[in-house]
Amino acid sequence: MEYKQTIGGESTYTGIGLHSGEISTIRFKPAKADEGIVFIRTDLPGKPKIPADIDHVVDISRGTTIGINGATVATIEHVLSAIAGMRIDNICIEINGPEAPVADGSAVVFLNLLRQCGIVQQDSEREYFELDSPISFSAPEDNVDIVIVPSNELKITFMIDYKHPYLGTQYTWLPSLDNYEKDFAGARTFCFINEILELKNMGLIKGGSLENALVIAEPNISEAELKHLQDIFGYHKPITVSPEGILNSHPLRYYNEFVRHKVVDLIGDIALLGVPIKGHILAARSGHKTNVELVKKLRQIQKKHQLQKIYQKDKSKDVVFDINAILRILPHRYPFLLVDKIIEFIPGESLVGIKNVTINEPFFQGHFPGHPIMPGVLIIEGMAQAGGIMLLNQMDNPQNYVAYFASIDNVKFRKPVLPGDTLRYELKVISLKRSLAKMHGETFVEGEKVAEGDFLAMIMEREK
Repeated sequence: MEYKQTIGGESTYTGIGLHSGEISTIRFKPAKADEGIVFIRTDLPGKPKIPADIDHVVDISRGTTIGINGATVATIEHVLSAIAGMRIDNICIEINGPEAPVADGSAVVFLNLLRQCGIVQQDSEREYFELDSPISFSAPEDNVDIVIVPSNELKITFMIDYKHPYLGTQYTWLPSLDNYEKDFAGARTFCFINEILELKNMGLIKGGSLENALVIAEPNISEAELKHLQDIFGYHKPITVSPEGILNSHPLRYYNEFVRHKVVDLIGDIALLGVPIKGHILAARSGHKTNVELVKKLRQIQKKHQLQKIYQKDKSKDVVFDINAILRILPHRYPFLLVDKIIEFIPGESLVGIKNVTINEPFFQGHFPGHPIMPGVLIIEGMAQAGGIMLLNQMDNPQNYVAYFASIDNVKFRKPVLPGDTLRYELKVISLKRSLAKMHGETFVEGEKVAEGDFLAMIMEREK
């Protein structure tokens, strides 16, 4: 059994934000058990708290930004990376500006501050996100591929492949978080000289300098171009280029520092899941955008696991919710419960349910004697009940609520359903709010569509 950890004291750091150029002070403080990682904007009215989780990510264009009700904190990935690298579960981070300080472009400054505070074990058991089978994620438009395979701890294998003479292909691997502090935390952020010029023209990286990032030059860069950069950054001394192509000749901290920094970023981004991961991540050319998309996918799986832990007592590989779990979620009972099990479930996106139709169904007595056919309205009701599971699972106590139809549109029946048929309900979410959902449902028998429709359902508290 492992227990969660927080820090034993407080520490502060003041520095400039990479993009905003604003000076801010960040203060690390202990947090209560199960409080998680929380940023607090002390400069705003009410000092809003912003949980550092995937549900509060509002921008990933240049780094990771979280927000709530208009309050945001930008470029938090290096801070989160240091926290995750130290295996800290609960911490409060007060900040009096819109962006975390960039420091030297790595996570090591924040890691040293956390180490100075000391680590304190708490009385809450640590939970992990664990995999039963490999997960893959691809973004062809960004030339990114990521695979996660089961492992007894977090491991990362990373490859970058830039078509640039000073960089090219680099590879690294993190065998354990035990290696993070020594071998990865000091790796600095990097960019190419053309990106610097473009970002400057866009009014970004107002706090960027050659001291808080590794800037990679183009081959045969001219003295005129270096003078132009000197003017842009307001430097009094000439800018030089190292044999490795780094402006101002900063020596590399690691021979493959660039790819190691990608690991630093990835560890910071996956911290947004809210729980540490046990798995081996193999990533090719990934950045913040695809890291966050990966975490969103993991979050869906995590939600499913959480729901199964609550409702599904008997684990089965081919069932998400069996009939006993469904009875814990839905208020329907015989003779009007029309879902037997849920076999696929992506929270907030889609669901697949199964209904076995037998001659013992009570409606066959009158529909029709000697010619039993399942009423089409009950097929629609079955789809709606399956969709209700999607909606009710968002409530803390689903047994206290019921899902009502608000509208049913575009209903079509294509083939009769007979005793002995197995209905496969496939529901896809069109829009989903806490108490209102619009879904498109289709029902199949042996791969052939028998009915479909669009549903608008709303959640209301049951009368006591």
